[in-house]
Amino acid sequence: MDNEIRVVSASRDIAAPAETVFELIADPRRQPEWDGNDNLVEIITGDRIRSVGESFAMRTTKGNHRDNLVVDFEEGRRIAWRPGNEGEAPAGHEWRWEVVPLEHGSARVTHTYDWTELTDEARMPRARATQEPQLRASLDRLAALAESLA
Repeated sequence: MDNEIRVVSASRDIAAPAETVFELIADPRRQPEWDGNDNLVEIITGDRIRSVGESFAMRTTKGNHRDNLVVDFEEGRRIAWRPGNEGEAPAGHEWRWEVVPLEHGSARVTHTYDWTELTDEARMPRARATQEPQLRASLDRLAALAESLA
């Protein structure tokens, strides 16, 4: 499938301060609350992310252990991580979040899934199925949570 799109994004304005939104994204313990794919159960290891090179591990609904390496980070603005199987290098796909403060205390959030470097055939069907509606589901849950805290 040479022509398939391997980078997909969705954006949404959230009626909550950018700081509130970013805290929810940067704290792996909060991810199961806003994961729109219902893929995450709990954190295994890791704390609030503060820099590139940190990692955290999550347990999925299928019982899998996912190690996540933070590959991009700007406090309050941007965070990206690459998941992989327990104890293995990242598999070649990336979850990215960008938060931009807006007027009146709200934020524009862009969520991107990039699987341009994914080579694991076993992960391809799930990667292909991750499209804008799945990203929007996470954005919608994140918005509801952030707005309830604002």
